[in-house]
Amino acid sequence: MQLGMIGLGRMGRNMVQRLLRAGHSCVVSDRSPGPAAELARVGAVAAASLADLVQKLAPPRAVWIMVPVDAVQGVVDELAPLLQRGDCIIDGGNSPFEHAIRRSGELAARGIDFLDAGTSGGVWGLERGYCLMIGGPEAVVRRLEPVFRALAPGRGALAPMAPQAPGSTASEGYLHCGPSGAGHFVKMVHNGIEYGMMAAYAEGFNLFRHANAGAAGSTTPDNAARYRYDLDLPAIAELWRRGSVVSSWLLDLTAAALAADPKLAGFHGRVADSGEGRWTLKAAIDTATPVPVLSAALYSRFDSRGESDFANRLLSAMRQQFGGHKEPGQ
Repeated sequence: MQLGMIGLGRMGRNMVQRLLRAGHSCVVSDRSPGPAAELARVGAVAAASLADLVQKLAPPRAVWIMVPVDAVQGVVDELAPLLQRGDCIIDGGNSPFEHAIRRSGELAARGIDFLDAGTSGGVWGLERGYCLMIGGPEAVVRRLEPVFRALAPGRGALAPMAPQAPGSTASEGYLHCGPSGAGHFVKMVHNGIEYGMMAAYAEGFNLFRHANAGAAGSTTPDNAARYRYDLDLPAIAELWRRGSVVSSWLLDLTAAALAADPKLAGFHGRVADSGEGRWTLKAAIDTATPVPVLSAALYSRFDSRGESDFANRLLSAMRQQFGGHKEPGQ
């Protein structure tokens, strides 16, 4: 099958390579000519512009957009007038699900189909495959199924936990989640959960790191004898990968990071958030759904970037005002 790919960053580039390996044809475009030229050397067709990309695709065309959220609307606005009725645009990035609902309606007026395809797999997707959460008209999803099947991990050795509904592709690693917006909604919550899981691992291993506080003299005297464990964090991460209920691919990656640098000296600990955690909390508020863990994980990322520094200084100031308390170390 033929697919156009706009955006050849870390994920878009690898997705094209995976499709090429599966025998599909890809026409590629990026704001920088380098990635397209690189992919052309392994079998893709490089396009000089979006108009050139559309011209090189046979109708009905399918064009996958893999660009940052702030760039999606500009690409859609430029691309839509170049397409014909029956063509399809797929947004595989992390966009708010409300945008998919709106874009689907706007493009439908032109006779152009739109799918929102939440894509998980990161830089490992080339070899492991991509978990795809898809929203939009079912007939369009089925038409493009060869692309989704090639990108997805496939069943592999992982048996389904229960019998699948007739026609379900969940055990293959891709799923039509529902109408427009459903794919990005599922991916949004997926990433909110990811924030919480990452925070749980990070906080637990940080507690391990402080388990020798008694020997370091940084606990209260009555606790000093109890906290004298000089724990091997890489070894614990490796241990938990085998038989533990907290084992996961995320733990595998944690173990790899600790094995490479047990002190994580190469990192500054300022953790970015790309939007999905915030959107998840908004959806939770809109639907009156309690998500205290996901919310704490997002606020922890804000804190990592120094956004609570003023609040902490004010706390110290108040303690000094009412009790004459000095800050530690003063």
